Amino acid sequence: MPTLPEETPDTQASLALGVIGNGSVAALIDGWGRIVWSCLPRFDSDASFCALLSPQREGGDWSFELEGAVRAEQEYITNTAVLVTRIYDAQDSGIEIVDFAPRHRARGRFYHPVMIARRVRPLNGNPRIRVRLRPLCDYGARAPETSAGSNHIRYLLSDVIQRLTSDVASPLIERGLWFHLDRQAHFVFGPDETLTTSPADFIHGTLEHTLEYWREWVRYLSVPYEWQDAVIRAAITLKLCQYEATGAIVAALTTSIPEAPGSQRNWDYRYCWIRDAALTVRALNRLGATRSMEEYIRYVFNIVSGEDDHEVGPVFGITFERELLERHAESLKGYRGMGPVRIGNDAWRQRQNDVYGSVVLASAQLFFDQRLAHPGDERTFQRLERMGRMALITAEQPDAGLWEFRGRAAVHTYSAAMCWAACDRLAHIATQLGLRDRARYWHNEAVQLHGRIIKRAWNEKLGYFVDAYDGEHLDASLLLLADIGFIKPRDPRFIATVDAIGHELGRGNYLFRYIAPDDFGAPETSFNICTFWYIEALAAIGRRKQARLMFENMLSQRNPLGLLSEDIAPATGEHWGNFPQTYSLVGLIQTAMRLSRRWEDAM
Repeated sequence: MPTLPEETPDTQASLALGVIGNGSVAALIDGWGRIVWSCLPRFDSDASFCALLSPQREGGDWSFELEGAVRAEQEYITNTAVLVTRIYDAQDSGIEIVDFAPRHRARGRFYHPVMIARRVRPLNGNPRIRVRLRPLCDYGARAPETSAGSNHIRYLLSDVIQRLTSDVASPLIERGLWFHLDRQAHFVFGPDETLTTSPADFIHGTLEHTLEYWREWVRYLSVPYEWQDAVIRAAITLKLCQYEATGAIVAALTTSIPEAPGSQRNWDYRYCWIRDAALTVRALNRLGATRSMEEYIRYVFNIVSGEDDHEVGPVFGITFERELLERHAESLKGYRGMGPVRIGNDAWRQRQNDVYGSVVLASAQLFFDQRLAHPGDERTFQRLERMGRMALITAEQPDAGLWEFRGRAAVHTYSAAMCWAACDRLAHIATQLGLRDRARYWHNEAVQLHGRIIKRAWNEKLGYFVDAYDGEHLDASLLLLADIGFIKPRDPRFIATVDAIGHELGRGNYLFRYIAPDDFGAPETSFNICTFWYIEALAAIGRRKQARLMFENMLSQRNPLGLLSEDIAPATGEHWGNFPQTYSLVGLIQTAMRLSRRWEDAM
């Protein structure tokens, strides 16, 4: 029997995937409406759907295959996280798949179960389809045990039991049989509970409520005048990367999509990096989505709870796990066969001293935003002071840096500057709270630390800031020195640094993190957020025309659904790295907010 046409190399290379989710579960769906990645029952659990990483055995996906399919089209329903895929055969018979994860208010709370809902309907002609629901266990190592009733199938997955309830006969699904689709079909893949209504009624009702939730959420975003579609899609996707139960924000929803082909730079990003999450919170704050900040701060304070000052790691599990032991999943061959597939991330063992500044900067708005129901108070400030004390202790100690070097350590300029930012913001917060003695203390510490950093990070011979104390190299994090307030944007030293970075790290319209070889050799792909940082820096120093041209190019590099991975290969435009990358979407939002014409000037 015919099956789906194979993806073209271009489709594979662009990571042409969509994302659905609800804060409890997320799934990646390819251009043919096939679920190829989803971890159940939470973002960092076993990948029940793992086809994206090429399991050794058949399965790891969920598709609706149209007999004789030749083309497909895909789009999100405007301002929502509901994805629509239409597939056609050569005679233009077609089907439409609507995919979503329910999220809406119910009984005074948010309803966001570990559930994927799918509706399939015929568009025209007499389409013939088959349903292939093939989850796997233990990262593709084995098929799950199943049991079926008259209207449902139970799947005993590694970490959860999921029940598929459908108005399609169970044997058609279990055996993957072809049948004519002459009416709408409904599929609810969720908790092992009996639905209290029919699958059709359930999906109809929860779809309407979910659409209403997302439209209302978007309605209250403070979007820029220009590039609204791109910003809204990025914002929705960032929201999908926050785990509702704890407030943790993952760096990406996947593991081990390599940063460059065959590079071995394959990492598990399904965890919460303090730095990445803080930047995500900042981007959402600028759009007015402050609830994500409040949830994330609650997560952070659970991590740094206690009375004693102690070092804080750079990354944690989404339910506060401190140890993320790294191993290889031998049953998965990897993205496009490029292993290894890593589960866990040994970055938890590292010292990355910028985390203290990240916590304070992410929390600062609590003390100044009058919209918040629970603003920061003196007790909250005292918690943050512990972060400040650790910042002072570690600011000028060697660390792995924000690029997480595994084989070397140095006193990285960005890490030291973020420790300065912790002290600086604590002074401002103390002033806001009327704590004059504490404000004076943190101000004095910030001034002294700032002077020491300038002395060691400015290379007089080269004429620009360098990546580490007394160093000679550049890295893109230096572009953030003005953004965090460490130096004025029009300071000649900053302008010289921006120019040097553009010359040394730029590749056409793209920017590398650094070019000096690291533990895996010389980098091969540009890092998307670094390109956005460079664009923002250009705007800050007055080169808005160049900045806008580069930004438009980055927008054109998004996948067909408006999303970005971590990296781009400058020569080919191929997307690489984990997906969707919160860093990249944060960069898009921040840059659009900086470059857009004002509403007042455009109307």
